Amino acid sequence: MIQDIVPSGVATAELLTYPEELKAHPAEEHLIAKAVEKRRRDFIGARHCARLALEQLGEPPVAIGKGERGMPLFPRGVVGSLTHCDGYRAAALTHALRFRSVGIDAEPHGALPEGVLDSVSLPAEREWLTTAPAGLHLDRLLFCAKEATYKAWFPLTHRWLGFEDAHITFEIDSRTADSGSGTFHTELLIPGTTHDGGAPLRTFDGRWTIADGLILTAIAHG
Repeated sequence: MIQDIVPSGVATAELLTYPEELKAHPAEEHLIAKAVEKRRRDFIGARHCARLALEQLGEPPVAIGKGERGMPLFPRGVVGSLTHCDGYRAAALTHALRFRSVGIDAEPHGALPEGVLDSVSLPAEREWLTTAPAGLHLDRLLFCAKEATYKAWFPLTHRWLGFEDAHITFEIDSRTADSGSGTFHTELLIPGTTHDGGAPLRTFDGRWTIADGLILTAIAHG
């Protein structure tokens, strides 16, 4: 599903079921040596997807380390993002000459837990939710888009981006009782100075989809 919302040039891979024979890359095992089984499966599954995506890009399927704030460390010249939730792991990678950063996120298609929305949204976003058509869990979609925004932001800035630091608006292309798709636009509300020599970050544009009980969001910033 993730390949449907990323542009050409971004390689993707996903796991909807977890192969029991799947093991950690030997050079990554120390990163999860003390992790509980669910954490291990999420880590191993997402990085397995990343190696499949690396091969699509013509890159060797190397170990993927962990950097500041858990940021995955891809090979030089490659940018990308990993995500996982119950029943789903995925990766989206591309060459840095094609896009400056990539951010993806996956969430179950269900309402946010009570009390969470106020802490992850701006007043204008909550106002939109009160006027949006019923049928989809758009509060969770908003959270998912905020997560993708952060994943696209952090590798370029190495700075925290709070939920209150990004204002997200949505366009909806299609909608049924349990599925939909469209685009979203993120306005960044704090200075977006970057360390890659490129232009400061001011906005991101992304796509989203809801299908088969999952919400997926993706940003590929050029």
